Amino acid sequence: MKPFLALVRKDLKLYFTDRRAVVLTFIVPVLIAWFFGAILGGQSGKAKATGIDVIVVDLDSSRLSDEVVSALKRDSNLHVTQATESEARNRVRSGHTPVGIIIPKNFGAEAARVFFRPGLKPEIKLLLDPSRSAIASMVRGILMQHVMETVSKEAFGGSAGKRVIQESLRDLENATNFPGPDRQALLSLLGSVDKWMDRTQTSGNSNQNNVATTGLTIPFGTREEPLTSRAGAVYNGYAHSIAGMGVQFTLMAAIDLAVGLLLERQRGLWKRLRSAPISRRTLLGSKGISIALIAMSSLAFSFFFGIVVFGVQVHGSFAGFLLSLFAFALFAASAGLLLAAFGMTPGATRGLAIPVVLIMVMLGGAWVPAFLFPDWLQKITLAIPTRSAVDALDAMTWRGLGFNAVIVPVAVMLAYTAVFSWLAMAQFKWEAD
Repeated sequence: MKPFLALVRKDLKLYFTDRRAVVLTFIVPVLIAWFFGAILGGQSGKAKATGIDVIVVDLDSSRLSDEVVSALKRDSNLHVTQATESEARNRVRSGHTPVGIIIPKNFGAEAARVFFRPGLKPEIKLLLDPSRSAIASMVRGILMQHVMETVSKEAFGGSAGKRVIQESLRDLENATNFPGPDRQALLSLLGSVDKWMDRTQTSGNSNQNNVATTGLTIPFGTREEPLTSRAGAVYNGYAHSIAGMGVQFTLMAAIDLAVGLLLERQRGLWKRLRSAPISRRTLLGSKGISIALIAMSSLAFSFFFGIVVFGVQVHGSFAGFLLSLFAFALFAASAGLLLAAFGMTPGATRGLAIPVVLIMVMLGGAWVPAFLFPDWLQKITLAIPTRSAVDALDAMTWRGLGFNAVIVPVAVMLAYTAVFSWLAMAQFKWEAD
């Protein structure tokens, strides 16, 4: 054990005297995690929604279309600007605005008429950025709500609605091919609506629950209830981003340290060590432990920074959290040694490591949460150790799950560690070819 510990101390001392390596391993992950965390919502309840950018073109310029545009501007989910049709098309086409809304000419008159009488419906055109279809669906639903409220208000209380009712009554009275009972029922219905509109207009009814003053509204409300396993556990986007970036840069640091092992072999250090009573197993084992310690220190520092600065909390099992850090640190060390063993030279190892790390990080859900993946890909990535690491750290932080939630992910990471370590030991050579 004495030579083993001496080699570990040597590796740690050399690493922490390299300022570049320390910055890349400890500082850069935190900065990138801050960026992704802000995108994912930041600290829940403290991130201010900016609203979806929407550009509106009003070709009608009627009182009804003006009310629709005003309602859209008042909606906190949207950030509305007005422009000409050509400007709107250019902004959506260039990707500066995800959605454009074009209100056609005669929209006010035709929309109120179609509310009571069958006919050709006026079409509101949506200009869509095809890369942001989910945003377009949200805007479509918000637009439907405000148009329905505004048009129904006009249909039941405005001058256009009054005119349509009277036209419909005249047409029904003159209709000869309409079944008697149905005709009489419609006459009674429309006549009652006409009388009710006369009463509300002459009485000056200001009751805000009156459809004539507010229009038809959605007949239900919603209340959001974020669910986590522990009461009071609040989602924090920084928790996921720190886990993801910590996993990525831990892998990169582990590979860089393993490349240092190849540089030592090129410089002849291994030949001198062979004269000492040190086996290859001791040498590779000490290197693996030193890499794992540095990797765990990097992950722990990232989360410590997140706890102090971004309000990240370990809502789940703290023992499970530490075990997850330790298991992934061991896996990162074994992955670095394996890539170095197969790469054989520093240049070849770095060339091999770049695509391997990027693929593992991407499939592990480190850049974006894995639930955004297609269903088939989500199932496949359950066997990826980086996915296990991110899921375990998410479970122990913002999800607030118990220790049982990390048993399977930790087992996956340790299984890969054992296999990779065995392969690295079998493949590594004392001397370069």
